[in-house]
Amino acid sequence: MSEITPDVVRHLASLALIGLDEQEVERLTGQLGAIVDAVATVSEVATPDVPATSHPIPLGTVTREDVPGATLTPEQALAGAPERDGDFFKVSSILGEEQ
Repeated sequence: MSEITPDVVRHLASLALIGLDEQEVERLTGQLGAIVDAVATVSEVATPDVPATSHPIPLGTVTREDVPGATLTPEQALAGAPERDGDFFKVSSILGEEQ
């Protein structure tokens, strides 16, 4: 059984400067309790002879060869642009005049 009580949740919320109503306190009490219980269960089987791991199966390389493929022409790329300036997208300025 978890050590998380509504009073603990209220205390944590006050430390984090988070306002919670009673319904949120009840919901979070259950959720945080389940998390603490799950960590306790894992801690029971995590003994020194069990190596730490970040993934249950080894990861292989997930990259591929960087081979150029078919590309869009400037006309195709700009076909849906609301505004353009030659071969460029035209967008409104977001910086002040000084930039």
